[in-house]
Amino acid sequence: MVVKYTKLEHPGGIYIYRTHKDKIKSLCGEKFPELEKFMNKMFENCPDSYFGSGPRGSALKFNTSHETIELNGHRVCKLAKDGLEINSERFKCNHSKVQLHMLENDHDTVAIEVPIWLNSDEIPNYEKIFKSNEPLTGHIDVLGVEDGKIWVWDYKPNAHKEKYADTQVYFYALMLSKRTGISLENFRCGYFDWDRAYMFKPEPVETKKLFNEDLTKF
Repeated sequence: MVVKYTKLEHPGGIYIYRTHKDKIKSLCGEKFPELEKFMNKMFENCPDSYFGSGPRGSALKFNTSHETIELNGHRVCKLAKDGLEINSERFKCNHSKVQLHMLENDHDTVAIEVPIWLNSDEIPNYEKIFKSNEPLTGHIDVLGVEDGKIWVWDYKPNAHKEKYADTQVYFYALMLSKRTGISLENFRCGYFDWDRAYMFKPEPVETKKLFNEDLTKF
């Protein structure tokens, strides 16, 4: 079976984590073996207890001041549009319609609903940022590898109305960077709907901008 999957019963919903084995080997094997290892490990050793409480990446409501590039008609938008149409009867959830279409048909998409987390000792000022010492958790909607970069994508039905989507996707990339040991320099981020895509290069966030304190980056 080319697509491997498992059900993650985490509070807030049931997440079906899926990977495309052939694309993982061809796109991650040589340059990002740590990513391939992590994705395979999550089928057997996902720390489910981390996802029971604590801060969620999808609920972050502060700005990280990333400058995004907006594009109409980006290829991920076409994939989203096609997925919504082709899978209209296959799934009830629009996220599933888009994600499965991308995993099955896009040559760069290697996984969907990827579980990720960040521990409190992995960045400075963690408790002040997240108001908790419990792990920050989340699930990456769409993970791709394109032109030697790891792309963290989030599907947003009304992307142009989003205020904090860049913050959410940034922390998804940071979490995956911490889990794999792959430098943030190798990541790119974006969120999209069927019409528009917003992309940016994740840069180390300055806690000075968040708290007006001494300059610290993570």
